[in-house]
Amino acid sequence: MKFTVRIKALAAAGFATGVAVASLAMMNDNAVAAQTATNKNTPTSSAHRTKPTVVLVHGAFADSSSWNSEVGHLRRHGFPVYAIDTPLRGLAFDSAYVEAQLKTLKGPVVLVGHSYAGEVISQVAAETPKVKALVYVAALVPRVGDSANSLIGQFPGSRLTPENLRTVPLPGGDTDVYIKAAKYGTVYGNGLPKSAIDVASVTQEPIAFSAFSDKATVNPPAKTPKWAVIATEDHAVPTAAQEFGARRAGAHLIHTRSGHDVPAISPEAVDRAIVAAADSVH
Repeated sequence: MKFTVRIKALAAAGFATGVAVASLAMMNDNAVAAQTATNKNTPTSSAHRTKPTVVLVHGAFADSSSWNSEVGHLRRHGFPVYAIDTPLRGLAFDSAYVEAQLKTLKGPVVLVGHSYAGEVISQVAAETPKVKALVYVAALVPRVGDSANSLIGQFPGSRLTPENLRTVPLPGGDTDVYIKAAKYGTVYGNGLPKSAIDVASVTQEPIAFSAFSDKATVNPPAKTPKWAVIATEDHAVPTAAQEFGARRAGAHLIHTRSGHDVPAISPEAVDRAIVAAADSVH
């Protein structure tokens, strides 16, 4: 619709110019032809380039509403955006779920993953050519054979420890994992207002216990541009673990003073990384 309006406006402007030229005899035919050729050869401004779709994937203990601030920012700046509610049932299942969602979208995609979803988006990008850029947010960035347990356990500082977690055995034989409500602010939400911690601690989404030991079966695609927002006060995924994976994958780093819930605590850093990633898509 905007393209059609622009063409009509240009046509109207051209008609008006032609009338003025004819009546005032200010330009000869050669000058008009030269000006027309110049207009045809002028490249389209990047401001009018079709924007890639941004797909936001939340991590453990969260849902798609964790991206509310980023969704608002992206929509205000004209980006098509989707926030997926991931089942949190394990790497293979969640990756297949996100891939199925992407199949319904047209055009290039910037895929954004928080925390555990760093594993998911890495897996998806390796299998889905329409993913043209990746953004990791306080995320795990695996290579083949890595798991959440191995990446987190490689570096000190995580408070995702048994005494801070609540487990719920499920009828099918798996186990769901929550952060104990009293520990949520310490483990996940440090940096959030107390009122937000109180709500999030009781509305958190569980993740399957098996997801922590699931191993990556592919590497993030080497040629896909990557950005990583590194949380410097993270008590869930250690800052060193985030930097290790991001540097190994060749990501551009953006550091922010934040606890683990970066999308809520430091959305401006996430916005900056996403826009930079989108600008890399041509």
